[in-house]
Amino acid sequence: MSYTYERRHSRWYEKFLLGVPFQILFGLPFVVIFPSLERWGWGFWDNPSDNRINTMCAIALAFVIITFFLRRFTRFPGVRVAAYVAPTVSLAFLVIVAIFLFTREAYTRQVLFMGYLACLVWFFSGYFIGRRYRQLKIGVVPVGNALDMESHSRIELRRLISPEPDGVRYDAIVADLRSDNLGAKWERFLAECTLCRIPVYHVRQIQESMTGKVRVDHLSENEFGSLMPSAIYSSVKRVIDLLGALLLLPPCIPIMLFTAVLIRKESEGPAIFRQKRMGYRGEAFEVYKFRSMYVGKVGKGFTDGEDDPRITRVGKVIRKYRIDELPQLFNVIKGEMSFIGPRPESMELSEWYEKDVPFFRYRHVVRPGISGWAQVEQGYAAEVEGMIEKLQYDFYYIKHFSLWLDVLVLFKTVKTVFTGDGAR
Repeated sequence: MSYTYERRHSRWYEKFLLGVPFQILFGLPFVVIFPSLERWGWGFWDNPSDNRINTMCAIALAFVIITFFLRRFTRFPGVRVAAYVAPTVSLAFLVIVAIFLFTREAYTRQVLFMGYLACLVWFFSGYFIGRRYRQLKIGVVPVGNALDMESHSRIELRRLISPEPDGVRYDAIVADLRSDNLGAKWERFLAECTLCRIPVYHVRQIQESMTGKVRVDHLSENEFGSLMPSAIYSSVKRVIDLLGALLLLPPCIPIMLFTAVLIRKESEGPAIFRQKRMGYRGEAFEVYKFRSMYVGKVGKGFTDGEDDPRITRVGKVIRKYRIDELPQLFNVIKGEMSFIGPRPESMELSEWYEKDVPFFRYRHVVRPGISGWAQVEQGYAAEVEGMIEKLQYDFYYIKHFSLWLDVLVLFKTVKTVFTGDGAR
């Protein structure tokens, strides 16, 4: 039996157009040289002063950072790269400007700004021009759990009829590698695909990539161990959290004082609500939030949506735009919370969930966050069924614990804050 399966992206021009070499060979010169020509003309290299060199190097550094981050973002499910081009470009150039202000190095604002615009044009153009190559085409071996897979907006799944070539170029093949029903023919087919450099994935890998969730109902010992987050990044993240909270605190203090006055003016009771929550490594801590409910009103143990009669008028506004979470900056400074991580639950709810939700306690292996992957993907969940799904998102976050995922959650959170989507 001969196999002539080809990988869909084996064509050299596709690799070239979508790869890093193309970005470096064409994109980098474009975003560096075009702004320089516009400001200094063709003789911009004749007088290599410090401000010219600094500005051109800064644009080049920003371009490399943007390329790296956008490529990393494509690893996560449901990410529409076009929606994150502007935030990523803006953040990269803000970091560059902050470095210039801190070091007091000379640079040309006009050229830096033109470099910013050039990066926006380049990456937006690259997204729309290459959009036709972005939907992955994956062949599915119709055995076991692979039969339950459904297509995704970014992934086209094609069920294979037999282990024979069908003339279609595939980006990858997915199969239930633990199924006892694969048979010799399909096993040989998977081996041949690997030899032809077509990636072969286990069905659970693709499901996690498509849904952004890790199923917790059938975790094996090896899979459970693979969820251990990086200790190095945990330490780095703690430093970033502390610096970020200290930088945000001064501009946020006037907003917090104004919010506290409005809360006290509308209803009796303290402006700050304190509650015991289960945090890092299962230890209890006291979380700080602005009070958004009337004192003494009785209701469920969790919020019953926007129409909950316990919520004050001010409370509805600060909940919608997440202003009620601002006091948690002090929790971050104290090391009890992080900016990004699984949301901490009350002690009562945590004890309840631990009885009914498998592996619930494991979510405390990282610091709880003001925002998290589950919040931006799922929203608020209180019942056991919703908490199981939320835990699957939390496990995905723990498994892919990284700077790239944290930045992606941050962008999604900022979008939520400005639009008010997902308020409860």
